Amino acid sequence: MPSKRTPRRPRTIAVTAVSVLVALGFAAFVAVPAAKDWYQNRHDEAASYRSGKEAKGDRVSVPRWLPDEARRIEYAMKTTGGDRLIKAALPSRAFPAGCKPHKPDTTPRPPAIRSTWFPKNAEQRAQARCGLYYAYMEGNTLYAWQANDDWAAERGV
Repeated sequence: MPSKRTPRRPRTIAVTAVSVLVALGFAAFVAVPAAKDWYQNRHDEAASYRSGKEAKGDRVSVPRWLPDEARRIEYAMKTTGGDRLIKAALPSRAFPAGCKPHKPDTTPRPPAIRSTWFPKNAEQRAQARCGLYYAYMEGNTLYAWQANDDWAAERGV
């Protein structure tokens, strides 16, 4: 007598479909933020330098007011405009030559570029203007940023 087997095909299809959906959901959970981060930061470049002299020699976009004697330079920029970040250990607690006190009646725009080594809310601490850069000091560490709007206005763009 032939045996009666219950068809298992619908159950197998359902388990497979649920597994595929779970895998796609997980992939989207991981891939979408990574893709968004890549898209938003694809024009960002960053570099580290031992000295201001080395940084200025490597990139014309590093400001000339940065002292040659500055050490441990961190530099980030957007390749699509004038947004820049700098962190540097200066020889003293004084701002570089050419920097002028920042007028407290104007609050600068926050940096449009981000980096793990650059403090959040830097615009609230601006103490000086060094060329087109806003800057402040923590001990002998200089933090400075340049906004694309200032850079574009300087060039008549």
